[in-house]
Amino acid sequence: MKANILWLFDSIWPSIVITAVIIVTLRIWYIIKNKVDFYLYHELIMFSFVVYIMCLFYVVTFPDDLVTFPTSFNLIPFKEMFRYDLMSRLFVKNVLGNLFMFMPLGFYSAYILKVYKLRYISIFVTIVSLTIESTQLAIGRVFDIDDIILNIIGGCAGFYIYLLIHKIKSAFPRFFGKPLVYNTITVIAIILFVFLAIRIVNY
Repeated sequence: MKANILWLFDSIWPSIVITAVIIVTLRIWYIIKNKVDFYLYHELIMFSFVVYIMCLFYVVTFPDDLVTFPTSFNLIPFKEMFRYDLMSRLFVKNVLGNLFMFMPLGFYSAYILKVYKLRYISIFVTIVSLTIESTQLAIGRVFDIDDIILNIIGGCAGFYIYLLIHKIKSAFPRFFGKPLVYNTITVIAIILFVFLAIRIVNY
């Protein structure tokens, strides 16, 4: 896990830095000029969405040395999914990887669109997944129906995570909706997240 995270970060950090400067500068300018409320959690979610898209783009388009399929496409559901030994390297990469890779997309799309019905998110995730698989086929990688199935499941899981967080948020008193309270909670959450991330990477 550590090697994969460091490899991905080493590959895209220049793009992240440039993108961060552009987005943060424009956003600060917009907030000051229009005098809108500043919610740190919202700004971080939107920026992390941009970073997520950059990471997703890189992961699904770089040359894959681990492709072991005898043909360039698989249209039989679950055929490739059950080829791998449970928790083997290929199982983690091709099964769990596709599942977890699309969980953020389900969460982000629900957060941005403010929709609370699964069918809208599942349609969106399906369109994105089909586009990715078709693009991979065009660049010499593999079109796999199993990837689409796993991506949809992951996106739906991300949607339900959003619903859970939304319900918890709705249960809070209105006091917690003030920018200062939200920003304080966000800073604490970031500190905890960074601490846990460092522990996981160094594990």
